[in-house]
This record gives sequence, structure tokens and C-alpha cells, in this order.
Amino acid sequence: MTDQIGRRELLKSGLAAVAGLGAANAIGLPDGTGLHAAPAGRAAMPTRRLGRTNYQVGLFSLGGQATLEEQGRRDDAVEIINRALDLGVNYLDTAPRYGRVRDGQERVIGVSEGYIGEVMKHRRKEVFLASKSHDYTYDGTMKLCEQSLKRLQTDYLDLYQHHAVHTDEKLDETQAKDGAVRAFERLHREGVIRYQGITGHSSRVLLRALERYDYDCVLVTLNAANLWMLDREHLGKLLATAAEKDVGVVAMKVVARGDVLKKGLTMEEALTYTLSFPVATAIVGISLVEQVDHNVRIARAFDPFDQDQIAELERRAA
Repeated sequence: MTDQIGRRELLKSGLAAVAGLGAANAIGLPDGTGLHAAPAGRAAMPTRRLGRTNYQVGLFSLGGQATLEEQGRRDDAVEIINRALDLGVNYLDTAPRYGRVRDGQERVIGVSEGYIGEVMKHRRKEVFLASKSHDYTYDGTMKLCEQSLKRLQTDYLDLYQHHAVHTDEKLDETQAKDGAVRAFERLHREGVIRYQGITGHSSRVLLRALERYDYDCVLVTLNAANLWMLDREHLGKLLATAAEKDVGVVAMKVVARGDVLKKGLTMEEALTYTLSFPVATAIVGISLVEQVDHNVRIARAFDPFDQDQIAELERRAA
């Protein structure tokens, strides 16, 4: 396995934290195993507890990318979102930067948030709604949050996150005296955001963030091919720390924008691989409405891979 960490150590560090710290229920997982399969006798999507939020989140969640960030795809995007909610998806993740114009001087236009807002004006109470701020200053975050609320057609966010904190410098900026953390705290006091989170591709930076600040959730890259994943050797400790602190873990880049599938893995293998780690849910960007049905079927039939299966998938995806 790359980055000088064995798969057994990685799994043990996350799962042992769940069992050894007596925190299995802290991330909605039974008996300290870190995993559970679909409920017997019914077709509902299995859920896990999203850390201290106590929210029971479905294993498969909808990300605001792919069709949801493409301009001119309103009808397709709305169909995808409604279909996901109809099938029991109850967590939506988006960001202002999902759908932007790059013309020498980037302009953020929030296409994804706008599409989701078209559905939220009718179905807001059905989902845990998460968005992000890519501005790490107080003033910038306050402005971005106001814009996001308007596009999403809601007066509150369930989760607001620092977007793409990949480096120590970016983390330090968020936590400065005039940093985004101060804006998050004010927005939380005023009831505009319910929970605070941080996102990024570096397990090391995210681990440092959890050690320095009391976040409710963390969004981290996790896939079998080690794509878009920085500092994977710290992933086990990140998962263990999240379990100890009762922080909800959300996985992203399950297929790395399709690159994992190009390496020969199926969607079933890719999604099941990620869900076999102690995460609450995995967000996936959707291109076609049929993919919603497919991912829901995978989540409903979820049966965790063992360590040998994990090793084989990593070998194939290397």
C-alpha cells in the first residue's frame, strides 16, 4: 500500500478507536465492529449516526457536483435531487464553487446551490443540508454564507464547512483572529448554522484541525486508488481522533471524478470499499438519474469488505 501504511494498521487504528474507546455508538456503528449491513426484511437504506449531531444519515449521500454544477442543466439536476430524496437520501452537500466561471478571473456563481435551492423551497425539512465557505476570513465567510442561503432558498444550514483546507497555512488562516472560525461561531450563535465542519484532501491537516478546534464534522477524501488523497498515512489517526471526539466523518471522492472506475473497479466495489471504513456516509456526484437508483441499491445491499478484500481492491486500483 502506498504512503508507508499497511491496510491492516489503517483499519485497526480507526476501528480499534471505535471499540477500544467505547465509542461504537458515537458514529452509529454496532458492537464496536465499525460497520453494519442493510437492515433485514426491508428495503430502506441503512443509516449511521453522524457524530455528535445525532443525525441518522443514509450511507449514500448526494454531492453537488457532476450534473449539479453544470450550467444549463437545471431540469436534469432537479430531477436527480428529487429522485434521491424520493429514495431516502437525506444528506445533500454543495458549495458556492460547485459551478463557477473561469475566464482569467474566476467568478463564483453557485450553480449547484441554485439547483438545490429549487428543490429546497419545497423539501427543505427532508434533508441535512451542508455547504461551504472557500474564503478563510471573517468578512468573506459572512458574505458567502448570506449568498449561499439565498441560492439555497433557506434561512439556515445544518452544516457549514471550511472548503478545501489542504495546507497548514490555510488552516492557520481560518483560525486567525479575523478568520472564518469567528464567522462560524457568530453564525452558530445566531442560529444560521447548526453545526461546524472542515473539508480537505490532507488527512494530516484535518487531523491537526480536529486537535485544535471543536468541529462537529469532517469531510475527507477516501478511495481505493489513493487519488486526491494527501497524507494518507495519517488517515487511521484521523479516524481514531474523530471517533474519540465524536466528530461525524463524511467521505468524498469515492470514485475521484470517475478515475477509480477507469482503473477497473465497479461502482459497487468503489462505494463499498469506502463505506467499509468508519465513516458515517459517502457523498457522490451524479451525472444521470439512473445512477441515483444504482447507488441507493448498493447502499441498501451494503456488506462490508474484509481486510483481504480491501487489499485486493487496492492492488487492482494501484
